[in-house]
Amino acid sequence: MEVQRNRERSYVDLITSGREVLVQKIRNTQCLLYNLTENRIFSTEDGEIVSSSQTRADMVRQILELLESKGEEASEYFISIIQRIPEAYYSLSFWLKEIDFQASDKIQNIPVTNTDPVTKYSRKLKQEVRSDSKIIMSYSQREEMMLQETYVNSVMELVNATQQNIGSVENLACLFDDSGVINEEGETIFMFGDAGMGKSLLIQKLQNMWAKEEAFPEIKFFFRFRCRIFSLFKRNTRITLKDLLFKYNCNPDNEPEDVYQYILNFPETVLFTFDGYDEIHLDFDLTSIPEVPTHCDPAHPVSLLTHLLSGKLLKGSKKVLTGRTGCQVSLNIIRKKIMLKGFSTSHLRQYTNLFFKEPGIKTQVLNHLKANHNFSSLCTIPLFCWIIFKSYAHFHSMNDSHGFSSNSITLTDIFLRLVEVYLTLLSKETEKTQLETYSGCKDTLLAIGRVAYNGIEESKFVFNEQILTSLKIPEKDLKLGFLRKVEECGELGNNSSFEFFHLTLQSFFTALFLVVDDQMSTTDLLKYLNQCKHAEEAVHDHSLLSCVCSKKDKGWDPFKNNDHLQFINLFLCGLLSKPKQSLLANLVQSSTLRQKRRALKTKLSQCVKSHLKNMPRSHSMGYNQVHGLTHFIWMARCICETQSETVGKLAARGICADYLKLSFCDASSSDCGAVSFMLNHYQKNIALELDNNNINDYGVKELCPSFCRLTVVRLSVNQITDEGARVLSEELTKHKIVTYLGLYKNLITDFGARFIARIIVECPKLTHLKLGYNKFTAVGGACLAQAIQQSKSIYDVGMWGNQIGDEGARAFAEILPNHPSLGQLSLSCNQISSSGGQSIAEALHHNTSLQILWLVENSLTDEAAESFAEMLTVNQTLSNLWLVKNAITNNGANLLARAIENNTTVKEICLQGNQITEGDNQPFEESERIFIN
Repeated sequence: MEVQRNRERSYVDLITSGREVLVQKIRNTQCLLYNLTENRIFSTEDGEIVSSSQTRADMVRQILELLESKGEEASEYFISIIQRIPEAYYSLSFWLKEIDFQASDKIQNIPVTNTDPVTKYSRKLKQEVRSDSKIIMSYSQREEMMLQETYVNSVMELVNATQQNIGSVENLACLFDDSGVINEEGETIFMFGDAGMGKSLLIQKLQNMWAKEEAFPEIKFFFRFRCRIFSLFKRNTRITLKDLLFKYNCNPDNEPEDVYQYILNFPETVLFTFDGYDEIHLDFDLTSIPEVPTHCDPAHPVSLLTHLLSGKLLKGSKKVLTGRTGCQVSLNIIRKKIMLKGFSTSHLRQYTNLFFKEPGIKTQVLNHLKANHNFSSLCTIPLFCWIIFKSYAHFHSMNDSHGFSSNSITLTDIFLRLVEVYLTLLSKETEKTQLETYSGCKDTLLAIGRVAYNGIEESKFVFNEQILTSLKIPEKDLKLGFLRKVEECGELGNNSSFEFFHLTLQSFFTALFLVVDDQMSTTDLLKYLNQCKHAEEAVHDHSLLSCVCSKKDKGWDPFKNNDHLQFINLFLCGLLSKPKQSLLANLVQSSTLRQKRRALKTKLSQCVKSHLKNMPRSHSMGYNQVHGLTHFIWMARCICETQSETVGKLAARGICADYLKLSFCDASSSDCGAVSFMLNHYQKNIALELDNNNINDYGVKELCPSFCRLTVVRLSVNQITDEGARVLSEELTKHKIVTYLGLYKNLITDFGARFIARIIVECPKLTHLKLGYNKFTAVGGACLAQAIQQSKSIYDVGMWGNQIGDEGARAFAEILPNHPSLGQLSLSCNQISSSGGQSIAEALHHNTSLQILWLVENSLTDEAAESFAEMLTVNQTLSNLWLVKNAITNNGANLLARAIENNTTVKEICLQGNQITEGDNQPFEESERIFIN
């Protein structure tokens, strides 16, 4: 059929009739000419004739004339080239569709080589990205680590507009799918997390996957930007979008205008990554810069950035933006929000196996992680884990055991160890103690600290040759590894530019400089406690560039600042703590050190008092509740870093409440140690809420010293597994004071159910238990039900969103008759059918305690409704029955309506989302206590 059709048409006639369209639309003649000549359709002389034409249109005309003279096969192959290289001839897609072209087998067997500039540029980009992303250079220029051999995914959670978990990202290849979309109109995937969570490394992995063709096959162009370069442009800088794409990535080798035009026509083939949005710092008001009218008009680079993110430029392109937690980005531009939460226990084990190749040291480190929760907590943050592991490996190679052997280490400790590693590599003297190493390198520490401090003062993170020369930093100090070379394309490119390998390291050296340099007064020392403002309070304007700011006004609460400034405060607290004084004794005069310690302690005490006094307070559920925001966690970190009993007691006294709410505070497992440090000095029992953070099992272990005072333990949405449940079981049953245990939306399985069961049985004051959205099946459900049967205090049990099924429902039914205290029970969304529902209904014939029952989102039919109706003729205790989103029909609704005619206790039966229709004046429509809408 195909052969017959092709015989009936003339390809010469097709190109003759389409001559005007072909001359107008064909831009790339070189690709046509190459293939026609390479496959001997055209002779060398033909090629020379075409090439001698003066204009592109003349070249096309000459090609068409030659084809007409060479006949059908040549013309068919010509059309085949256009069809097989859509990147070059996309403007002719309508013509190909119109002529309904399908090449014969003979023509399809003639090869076509794509020499189109679009394809060549895409290949060039892929080659460069693959080369640049192959090696991890995130933390040092002294060594090379293969990305493929050391990269481990961290926990990535999809969150909604209010930071609530709505799922997880298991694979970066799924980044642009429809899961977790919070704004269909948005085009930007916003990935955020605290310092050191691996945002830059994740971007590098994303680039590597594309370059190696492991993901995103529809993407032809991948443009990479580090947001901090936008701070380097002067106020009057104006460039076009084409310049931004090509000069600051790489230039096309051929026909840049054609490549750019393709990008404008097909923005869906473009992927951008913008890393570190919070690192943009401008010394002028961006609102004074006009908007970008078109793709061709020059504009300030930051305006181009904001217009790309919003979709005003290259609408339809894909964008991935990273920033630190608290970085404000308008929800109007965001398609998804993904929160990076660091290493889980399994991730940490995997990273350990990759990092340590020698079995002996690997086993040693794994044992140390298992035995020391403080050590493990810090290792859940990828950057800190790398620092600890690098130091561990270094000291092990020196046969030195003074690495991290103590039971408790602080963040200052691990940065001091990191610096010691690099200083030791410089001196090549392996026998020196930490004290000797630091004492012998004061000048080096001051030189690097001066660079860090001046950069912080000027909001600079990249230092060119002029800056380094003016600061008189020796060449040998640049080679240590703390600073790495920055190679940027375009006008900003300068091989002599350097940056600290991580912003937290710049903060550490700034703090060290403020402590060690004799010229730094106590006023200088305390300046960052005065001039910072945390993003969550600083930004009320949710415009796109609300996080782009110049220096902050003085007088703000010191625990509301930008992370890099807050880290300076934290490291100051650590460096000036009592345990570090022997290390600093040979670097700072004793009188100066005492003066700085005294000044910091006084100022910190004032700040703590002020902060605690101004915290939001409320009365709720019989508690005097104080609500700590994210900056409370920063305060706790600083207090813990001081290791000062005096400051700890001061903070504890200042809480002045019996309920401390720290939900949605971005707290990590190590932060639990800081909170526990404060609560250790609290003299009364207290309720603690840490819902929706990232504390995991290690955080539970960090809280162990404070469980003797905790009456309420709320740890929902925190990546807690069976191991965390085991720790809770051991600790809570020691003290037996817990009244409320919240573990909603964690990772506890049937194995962990036995630990929760022990808490239920052995804690006589426990009244509320929230276990929804874990991983319990019928086995775990039965275990928990048996424990609840033994409890005489339990009142409220939440099991929403597990998988206990009918068997689990029957286990709960068995405990209901004559239970003395259970007043509220939720078995919603648990795969329960009518069989399980009937068991519960029958059990309620003999129950006088249960008042509220939720069976939402199960599979209950009219059979279950009939059983509940029979129960309601007997039961005079149940007041609220929620049967939303089941499979009950009008018949079941009518049975329930008739059943409560003589039952005055029932306040509401909720049947929304069932198979119920209105309009016939049926009994359920007449009842004021049956709700179907």
